[in-house]
Amino acid sequence: MFDIPTLETARLRLTALTERHFDDYAAMLADPESTRWIGDGQPLDRTNAWRSLAMLLGHWQLRGCGMWALELKDTGEFIGRAGLMYPDGWPDLELGWMLKPEHRHKGYATEAGNAVLEFAWNHLHAQRVISLVRIGNEASDRVAERLGGEHIENIDFYGSHSHVFAYYPPHREHRRAYA
Repeated sequence: MFDIPTLETARLRLTALTERHFDDYAAMLADPESTRWIGDGQPLDRTNAWRSLAMLLGHWQLRGCGMWALELKDTGEFIGRAGLMYPDGWPDLELGWMLKPEHRHKGYATEAGNAVLEFAWNHLHAQRVISLVRIGNEASDRVAERLGGEHIENIDFYGSHSHVFAYYPPHREHRRAYA
């Protein structure tokens, strides 16, 4: 098994998703407001939430990166997920996040995103990371901008019109691949 590292920020612990997170994870994925901008936009039942959790854990084994459970450091409460994905068919290594509704608009996605990007630069030696944000998801657009994402293009991604935000390592100059 791949050892999933634990990351810590001022308020958060990014830790491996485990079965102890499952009830909260399944509840988050059953909430239409939480899934509105993810996948096909539909909530998931427990069976499909389990499949989602298993896929996220398998991604670590296959790609050496994946999603972490987000926990509040002071209470251990599960508040969402954040991490890196690069499934087959994706345009690039993607930074993504999802928070339970009661934990949105508190800066947690930005805090987690910064830790994830640091992991991408320092441990994966990534040259670029992207976020795919569905057009209309203004809250995630703002998170991507706060993380230093550069809106480089709009694409049709699996039937959804999406903004592509690109992040580059702080120690490296980059040039747009397009003019």
